[in-house]
Parts: sequence; C-alpha cells; structure tokens
Amino acid sequence: MNNYNLTLVLKADLDESARKTLLDDIVKKTVGEDGKVNKEDFWGEKGLAYPIKRQTKGYVAHYELTADPKNVKSIDKLLKVEEDVLRYLLIRR
Repeated sequence: MNNYNLTLVLKADLDESARKTLLDDIVKKTVGEDGKVNKEDFWGEKGLAYPIKRQTKGYVAHYELTADPKNVKSIDKLLKVEEDVLRYLLIRR
C-alpha cells in the first residue's frame, strides 16, 4: 500500500449530485477494498489559466489516499477517457 495525492479538475457546469457521484466513483475505484481516504479537500470552482476543452472554469477536488499500486494504474486509464474530468494529477508521496 502506497500513499498518493490525487487532484482533479472537473467541469464546473456539473450539478452537485452528478459531481458527488463522479468523485465518489473515482475515489472508490482508486482506493479499492483495502485502501482508505486519509483526507479530502474540495477547493471549489476556480478560474483556469487557459481554456481546457472550451471550459474557462473548473471544480477542483484534492484527495490524500492510501491505495494499492495495481488500482492506481487502472484508474489512470479511467481518468483519461472520462469526459467530465478536465485534468488530473496523481502522484505518489
């Protein structure tokens, strides 16, 4: 089990329930059965420095996780194809 930081930038036009469902699903798949979320921090809607996928604002969420490295490799593929995720950063601490 390793410690990771996961920062997500989502489309700002998602409603609250869709955003929460998407974040819960991503975190659940990243952490898996044995991992845990150590800290979650929602930074809210922020202006972007440059447009990403024609969006000028994004909703930012940051997580500190303990997860199995096998789950982390598979989540990378999921985040690349998820259209509501504008950018993400997943690093090992």
